[in-house]
Amino acid sequence: MKKSSMKFSAAFSKFMFYFGNIVIGIIFVSPLIWMISASLKPEAQIFANMNSLKTFFPVSASFNNYVEVFTRMNLPQVFKNTLLYIALILVLDLLVNSMCGYALAKFEFKGKGAIMNLVVALMVLPMEAIMLPLYIEMSQLGWVNTLAALVIPFVAKCFSIYMFRQFFCDIPDDLIEAAAIDGCRPAGTFFKIVMPISKTVYATVFILDFVAHWNDFMWPFLVMTGEDKRTIQLAVQSFFGTQPVHYSAIMAALVISAIPMIIMFIFMQKYYVEGIASSGIKG
Repeated sequence: MKKSSMKFSAAFSKFMFYFGNIVIGIIFVSPLIWMISASLKPEAQIFANMNSLKTFFPVSASFNNYVEVFTRMNLPQVFKNTLLYIALILVLDLLVNSMCGYALAKFEFKGKGAIMNLVVALMVLPMEAIMLPLYIEMSQLGWVNTLAALVIPFVAKCFSIYMFRQFFCDIPDDLIEAAAIDGCRPAGTFFKIVMPISKTVYATVFILDFVAHWNDFMWPFLVMTGEDKRTIQLAVQSFFGTQPVHYSAIMAALVISAIPMIIMFIFMQKYYVEGIASSGIKG
């Protein structure tokens, strides 16, 4: 009797666990579902039935809004601009900040503690606090409306350095010493041994950076003035500048802009979770 009661209790607990996760998942995904549904509706039906579940189901679905987006927005050029500048940031970020994190984790040198404290302190400094002086600097360098203004200010990132440093601290020193005994120089050890076993933290930083810069609007808005150099968020914003504002087309544009992030996270979520668990929450 006790065994059957314990089995029932365990099964019920498991059911409630999965049921609760499903409910929470639906709540978090519901805005995305509503956005996709709204992108398939005519303008007059977008905000209808907002107090019922009917708002998630388009009555007369069509792809006219997507046709309008492709007509008004040069999507190939916009995606090319966005992916180019994000790719440059990611390559430089992963290389530079991982090397900095590795040095702070495994090398001993004067001022190491002070540098690490500075990195942690600068993590709390918001972008808005330095945006104006940074823009003035870009202007004085003549980089406004150039790719350099989008890329150079974001190569070194305190959070990325911290993430890499935390992960590299867990790599056994014996492994690095064995490589040195075999005649491997510090640079060779980093590129041939440390990098291949650090895929999770690289994937984590990759995802966080990709999402941050793909969704970035304010900085590209300040430094990119040419129509042919617009990023995806600037292109979406252009729909708000035309009167009357068609929210149906805006929803379609937002769905299109969200597709790369969704695809990337689906394929890299395993590494993201592992990277956060192994490096993001340790002191």
